[in-house]
Amino acid sequence: MHSTAPSAAPAIAIPATPLVFRPRRLVFAALLVALAAAPGELGNLTRGLMHDAFVQVSVFVAATLLIFYGLERLFRFDLGHAMGRSRAFQVPIAAFLGATPGCGGAVVVVAAYASGKVSFGAVVATLTATMGDAAFLLIATRPDAAAVLLPMQFAVGIATGWLIDRFVTTDYRPKGGSCEIVPAIGRLRPRDLAYLLPVIPGLVVGAAQIGAVQIETILGVPVAWIGLAGAMAGLAIWAVSPVTAMTNPADHPVTRMAEETAFISVWVIVAYLAYDYAALYLGLDIRAMFAAIAPVLPLIAAAIGFVPGCGPQVLVATLYVNGAIPFSALAANAISNDGDALFPAIALAPRAAIMATAFSTVPALVVAYALYFFAPGFLN
Repeated sequence: MHSTAPSAAPAIAIPATPLVFRPRRLVFAALLVALAAAPGELGNLTRGLMHDAFVQVSVFVAATLLIFYGLERLFRFDLGHAMGRSRAFQVPIAAFLGATPGCGGAVVVVAAYASGKVSFGAVVATLTATMGDAAFLLIATRPDAAAVLLPMQFAVGIATGWLIDRFVTTDYRPKGGSCEIVPAIGRLRPRDLAYLLPVIPGLVVGAAQIGAVQIETILGVPVAWIGLAGAMAGLAIWAVSPVTAMTNPADHPVTRMAEETAFISVWVIVAYLAYDYAALYLGLDIRAMFAAIAPVLPLIAAAIGFVPGCGPQVLVATLYVNGAIPFSALAANAISNDGDALFPAIALAPRAAIMATAFSTVPALVVAYALYFFAPGFLN
């Protein structure tokens, strides 16, 4: 979970951030809307996939974020300061923060390292343990895999962090300076509350799908329109969002939920569309393609983990959920990637961020190829 200093101003005292004009996002959002509005098979497929992305993933992400951020606001305390006082448990605490879904916990550890409160091993532990926003997708779609992978990353993070503290003596801390990496949005906005409208019934639809219960309408509204409305609302929030990577802990939990869910949802929609479009319109057998290069898939997945941000990692998780890549490749990417936490890590402690990412690749490949050779069919 994220942390804020005790002196942080209340969210209602922060001036509201205006809409941000992002030409690329607006063009991309318009393209997705045009695909959904297209006649015939293309439009039907796109609308169906947008609905699926919302009720199968987005609503569960939204619910999880509301719980996390609501509890964070209720029990607010400075995690960085607490870690600084617990020298013997820094690495396990850092790994636990990294293993929590999302990227906030890892950012807390990086900020604590930059201010001299924790060791470099704690940074490596948290970045090794974090799966970023891709964890939400995996929890929502493959809870069995998440129940294995997240504790595995936690354990690997602890072991790696302790080894780093034992054998690496270089100090990668920046020499002074700080930056505001997450500008606050401000007060709770109408569009944040509006996003809750499709999320609440969408949760009912998503839960019904998991339980194999057929629901045609909710309060007279067809379920297909609920999912599509939610997907479009998220797309609209993302298109004019002032957020680049993650939200500010000072913002309202509902605002943070709307912004971060919208960001994740766009990537999930893209992954869903890319997979089905490739299969239907290009005639590609994605599973067969990846099966042909199976021995190098963990290496490729680990390399993708070097890319900052959660978007590429969500794509990798989607490929696993669709059966295109094995669990070993997913594990390689999950351990190697740092999610959105890499952006503030580079801003606060660039040398530490680069070296921690490089160090986390070693356990990623060791674990992935151990799974590939000794448990090739595990969780596939």
